[in-house]
Amino acid sequence: MEPEVDSEVGPVQSLARGLRVIRAFDETRPEMTLSEVARATGLSRASTRRFLHTLVQLGYVWTDGRLFALTPRVLELGFSYLSSLSLPEMAQPHLERLAARVHESVSVSVLDGDEIVYVGRVPTSRIMTVAINIGTRFPAYATSMGRVLLAGLQDRELEDYLGRLRPEPLGPHTVTSVDELRRELERIRSQGWAVVDQELEAGLRSLAAPIRDRTERVVAAVNVSSHASRATTEQAREELLPPLLETAARIEADLRVAPQAVRTAR
Repeated sequence: MEPEVDSEVGPVQSLARGLRVIRAFDETRPEMTLSEVARATGLSRASTRRFLHTLVQLGYVWTDGRLFALTPRVLELGFSYLSSLSLPEMAQPHLERLAARVHESVSVSVLDGDEIVYVGRVPTSRIMTVAINIGTRFPAYATSMGRVLLAGLQDRELEDYLGRLRPEPLGPHTVTSVDELRRELERIRSQGWAVVDQELEAGLRSLAAPIRDRTERVVAAVNVSSHASRATTEQAREELLPPLLETAARIEADLRVAPQAVRTAR
């Protein structure tokens, strides 16, 4: 391991050490304290603190004040994060079976800041005016996957999010009241799934379920999207929700066998 030096750290060496901090997180150490990161990297606590808080400010690392973990924004450094994540590869066969069963488009996403990021998808028809691909982002508050991911946040994290949220009408039925959204998220926490009817775009209805790791933390979400004209909300719920929940349970079962497949999605 490279020894710590006392001389001023130059730009190139700073970059190398910042990358060393990122690489310290792996399947055996998805979350670490400052001291643990310092031990894993061989850096001093002072240097480790500077690098960690810089990465937090840049959005590549999440912290609750004690623990630190990578966020999906590391994807911006390249596709290495997506490869190590392996959630898309793990979820893909489940998505394909679900899409073949319900004949609708299905997706998996994670939460990155105030947005969802698509990391897996099997489209069966073009529903939205905007094409959805891997890496597509949408505001979490107006999407079914975003809402189950938000409902999975800790209370303090959720209140921080709601405190800064200024929801805008994106579709004909978008919830733009923070208090109403809070009540909806409480309902989602209780029932374990979400339905969004024409809130992101006219004609688009989607149902989503959370994907939890073996610690019961919500780390991703899976959804089924359909056109609102094909069935009533109740019919869609009766026909699509059972296979959706079954698919979420199967992905969760795989994650619990290989929990390193997904990092903290915050």
